[in-house]
Amino acid sequence: MENLPTDNIILFSYINTKLRDVYPSLDALCEDLDIDKEELLSRLAKVGFEYNAELNKFW
Repeated sequence: MENLPTDNIILFSYINTKLRDVYPSLDALCEDLDIDKEELLSRLAKVGFEYNAELNKFW
């Protein structure tokens, strides 16, 4: 996760852009970018965002 934005709001935007434009799921994104899914979910939950698999985005 060292290559991701450190600010969680910017991270939210970055991840949602990747999910919208490139990846069909959070699992695919995490696998391809070698991201710890639980850590990502935790970081974004700290600022009030949760992942919606049906919509494939954080909100």
